[in-house]
Amino acid sequence: MKYEVVERIFNKYSTLRKFEYLELDVHFRIVDKSEQVHLFAMYPNAVMFGTDIRVAFPEFVGKEDILKSIIQGQQEIFELEIIRHTPETQSNIYINIYIICEHQEKSPVKKLMVFLEDVTEKIKIKQDLSKITNATNILSMTLVTYKNYMETVISSMADALLITTNTGKIKQVNLAAQKLFEFSESELINQPISLLFEDNFLLLRIINHYSKLNRDLQQFEVVCRKKTREKILVAFSCTVMQRKNEVLEDIIYIGRDITSRQRREQRNVAQYQITQILSDAPSIQKAITGILQAICQSLEWDVGELWTASEYITTDVATENDDAVLRCVEMWTSRLISAREFKAVTWQTTYLPNVGLPGQIWSRRSALWIKNILDYGDLQRSPTAINAGLSSAFGFPILDDNKILGVMTFFSRDVQPKDPDLLQMMVSVGSQIAQFMKRKQAEEKLLESELRYRDICENANDLIQSVNVHGRFLYVNRTWYQTLGYSAAEVTQMNVFDIIHPDFQAHCRQMFYRLMSGEQLAQVKTAFIAKNGQTVFLEGNINCKFAHGVPVATRGIFRNITQRVALEIALQQQQAQTEQFWQARIPTSNTIKSSIDDAATDLINVTVLCADIFGLNEIAASGSAMQLVNLLCPIFAAFDRLCNRYGLEKVKTINEAYIVIGGLPTERPDHTQAIAQMALDMQAAIATFNLENQQNLKICIGIHTGVVTATAVGLIDTINIARVLQTQSLADTIQVSATAYEEIHNEFVLAPHNEIEISHQKKITTYLLRGQKKE
Repeated sequence: MKYEVVERIFNKYSTLRKFEYLELDVHFRIVDKSEQVHLFAMYPNAVMFGTDIRVAFPEFVGKEDILKSIIQGQQEIFELEIIRHTPETQSNIYINIYIICEHQEKSPVKKLMVFLEDVTEKIKIKQDLSKITNATNILSMTLVTYKNYMETVISSMADALLITTNTGKIKQVNLAAQKLFEFSESELINQPISLLFEDNFLLLRIINHYSKLNRDLQQFEVVCRKKTREKILVAFSCTVMQRKNEVLEDIIYIGRDITSRQRREQRNVAQYQITQILSDAPSIQKAITGILQAICQSLEWDVGELWTASEYITTDVATENDDAVLRCVEMWTSRLISAREFKAVTWQTTYLPNVGLPGQIWSRRSALWIKNILDYGDLQRSPTAINAGLSSAFGFPILDDNKILGVMTFFSRDVQPKDPDLLQMMVSVGSQIAQFMKRKQAEEKLLESELRYRDICENANDLIQSVNVHGRFLYVNRTWYQTLGYSAAEVTQMNVFDIIHPDFQAHCRQMFYRLMSGEQLAQVKTAFIAKNGQTVFLEGNINCKFAHGVPVATRGIFRNITQRVALEIALQQQQAQTEQFWQARIPTSNTIKSSIDDAATDLINVTVLCADIFGLNEIAASGSAMQLVNLLCPIFAAFDRLCNRYGLEKVKTINEAYIVIGGLPTERPDHTQAIAQMALDMQAAIATFNLENQQNLKICIGIHTGVVTATAVGLIDTINIARVLQTQSLADTIQVSATAYEEIHNEFVLAPHNEIEISHQKKITTYLLRGQKKE
């Protein structure tokens, strides 16, 4: 029986095994041991003869009853498997312990045999195998989960997925790809990728790229076709799957539809080009040609047309004419189509409103889209359009408010789905074109107006100039050059203040700055120095031009008044001489005063007449000062004769007025009547003079009666009141104060006039002297 037990222990495994042993007495003390057994103990130093085994091997603690049962023969063997020990100087070891009883027939002493087997390597192998098995199970579960996850992702992803063989045959597609290309899965599987890609050489380029660079294509854009043959732009990223021998196996395409983005970019490009054309085009026809080409090229349309009811597009097209006939007046075609027949038919075709694509747009005044020409009934041009390979069309009106000026239409070889954003943009473009036309026509009218204005300026007799804010000349007319004698080259290098006379410099600079600040000036006078050194006196108007609130230039129109100024100077000199001549004949106030009696306290009534002649300035401007004096001498001679006739006294002229006094130096009771009669005779003398000399002189007369002392105190006040009456009277009238009226109203016809204010006095009532009463 004992041998069977031992054989079972040592032959448990088929592999070669290594054992160490311990021999114990009935008290579990070590009596014998193998050489290396201490290596298996928890405490190797405790493995000594006579030492209790439980000291070195703590796992025997608590197993005493089992050991006793083995000694007593009640149990054959006891096994402890996979006991882990961590010796102080070693790493973890795993051991199996087998315990049997040794009993020799010749000896009554019984012993316990303890066999220890190192199973560390076996345990490690088993653990590694377990780990591998667990990892394999986890990986398998992960792969299954990942597969399910990827199938869910692929089926739900928004991007289109295509998997093809290395020959381009489609193996797998997701739902997004089916929706994008409008094919079912069965229609795509086992079909060549060229069914979708318009580029037939794309697959070859992908394979070449992979073989040279050995990496994935990050992204590329491909023009694709839907089942309906509608063209779309798809951005793909491409990945190649290879075997271990680097043979390309499958190609994975992940694509996203970027047609909307492309169209948006194309619309932005088209809008920019159209805006640039409308900004730079010199004429309406140039702009239309450029716009047709820009729309076709930037938006990938093949034919562009302009239809209008006039010889060419204008703002004068009749909008209410139901019989308008539309003709194509401009066309642009791509070189990619053969449209000779279509173009020939188009040039010969006319449309009435509501007929054909142009006619319907004309009538509706709104944009129109045709996805497929086959479905559109234009009997005149549809057959030739189809023969030219054209499929889709759209058009829009050129509108100025609700006034239609023309229609633009476009055709494409590709089937183009309706693009509302493009139509909306084209409606805006139509409005831009209409505004451009209005602006161009306004510019033409303005240019024509400016040419007429320049022609008027160049032929004007006035001096016309334009000066910038720095005083530099921008423009002068022909009369300016001729009057001042400067050349055009000299004017361009000249500042306006270089030629202003020194006496006018300060005044002109002040006016210049006032104009720059926005002030409006009345008529101005200045003087320029001509090239020959002469002073040229000018009179006219000047204003300032502003742009966005900022002054940019002054413009002036001047008359040459040099001759008039010279005449005025000569007239003033001659008047001074004439005044001296008359002064010699006028009695002074001292003469008057000396002829009065010595009774200084007596009060005397006197009447004063003040007269002034109007119209002399016009005569002075048209002749010399001497001519004026010669003309006026007879008038003043007649006035002097009237003074002598009525016994009146002429006094010194005050501010060019003719003044006569009645009642001094000789007192007389009828002095007011005599003054009134002389005033009427002076009016008659002026009328006779005008009739005989073809003149239009007018005389204004004021009469006032006042009180002076014997020493002539108060005479000046009386004269001043008469002077005020004269200055505030109308031409060819005699205005009389109330005091004079009281003296003469019985003999003369007088009419109430109004009240006038006398300086330092209250208002006085005046009357108009009409004539003498008849007896």
